[in-house]
Amino acid sequence: MVEFFLSTAERIDTILWGPWTMFFIAGVSIYLTARGGFFQITSFVYILKETLGRLRFGKKDLSKNQMTPFQATATALASTVGTGNIAGVATALSVGGPGAIFWMWLLAVLGMMSKTAEITLAVHYRNVEPDGRTHGGPMYYIRKGLGWGTLAKIFSAGILVNSMVAATLQSHTVGRAFLSTYGINPYVVSSLMAAVTAIVVIGGIRRIGKFSEALVPLMSVVFILSGLAVFFFNYERIPETFALIFRHAFAPAPALGGFAGAGVAQAIQIGMSRGMLSNEAGLGTAPMAHATANTEHPFRQGMWGAIEVAIDTLVICTITAFAVLSTGVLSSGETGIELVIAAFASVFPPAVAGGLLSFAILTFCLTTQIAFFLYFETAITSLFGSGAIRYLRYVYFIPGVLFAGVSNVDRLWVFANLAVGSCAIPNLIAVLALSGPFFVLMRDYVRQENRYTTAIIDRSREYVQ
Repeated sequence: MVEFFLSTAERIDTILWGPWTMFFIAGVSIYLTARGGFFQITSFVYILKETLGRLRFGKKDLSKNQMTPFQATATALASTVGTGNIAGVATALSVGGPGAIFWMWLLAVLGMMSKTAEITLAVHYRNVEPDGRTHGGPMYYIRKGLGWGTLAKIFSAGILVNSMVAATLQSHTVGRAFLSTYGINPYVVSSLMAAVTAIVVIGGIRRIGKFSEALVPLMSVVFILSGLAVFFFNYERIPETFALIFRHAFAPAPALGGFAGAGVAQAIQIGMSRGMLSNEAGLGTAPMAHATANTEHPFRQGMWGAIEVAIDTLVICTITAFAVLSTGVLSSGETGIELVIAAFASVFPPAVAGGLLSFAILTFCLTTQIAFFLYFETAITSLFGSGAIRYLRYVYFIPGVLFAGVSNVDRLWVFANLAVGSCAIPNLIAVLALSGPFFVLMRDYVRQENRYTTAIIDRSREYVQ
């Protein structure tokens, strides 16, 4: 029965992530990029100034149900910077070959505009309650901007599945890492992660935001510095690593040792699906976190989406890929997190490598699991009303504990692909249909017209037509 279920999921995955899906995802991103005048590339310095350049730390006068723009970004990054950056990239390499990284990069550059658009729309069409609580995301801009209630429900259902699959992958990755390094039972690890996540999310949006704001920068810096150390010890192989990535983006990667080889179509499919799973550009999850931000304009918050994609894929995923490729461990036959551990262990003493990656993986995956609870809660609220989460919140933790000991990691990632597709397709249809309002909001902010600030829209409920 289990084998039939898994094989059926693999067949659906093959159909869902066929050529038409990849063309559609890339097509929406290309359209937004071209119509926006390649804004994320030509105005990247402007984006940096309007986001990181305007950070202010200290005491904020916020509702207990709001986040600062940086907290919202840190929470969204907490969901993107996770198992997809480490185990996901390693799996992409072991299945799709080095060429998968090129397609991951390409989709990331284009996806910077997609993520900017979906976050901008989420803030513009969000619901603001009298007590300051905010709810927003694709299900809200689909319903309020387009009036397509059925598509909003399909997206919400997809988010429910995606949230639980994401939580399962986080527990599984941490469990495998601690089993490999310390011999700790993965079911014990996943249960402890569930307990910590519950403690944080019970504190509400502000506690989630503060937790992410504190931990995300720390975990990112530790992993980046560790990865750069691997670069330093293998600097002579960096040109060869670049050559592998670009060569096998357009030519099949041959079998080598434990690596079975990969075709070009496989590299494109794996690179795009893993890339979207990692940076979530167009997936529709991050807008739900950003919709809670206390920000002055929807497009200003939207630009944080471009920063997220750049940090997630162009920096952190690249470090993982170069660590694996430059150390030559791809031919070892390992996959998933074990492949990354092998790469770091070729440079650091095994105990140090295990400790560094265990810390990185634990913090990455824990914050991802916490952030995805916010998305799970938003989907439950959209489908069943605000009172339903009181009874359904515990469902979120069950799959992560049940599947913690699954050994075939590649098959578990099939469910991640299915979950990504079930969210991305409805969301990108809506983003494409609402591209007009998005570009109105973009021009409104860039030209400093300020006709559609959040203060005005949240009060008047009058949206761009």
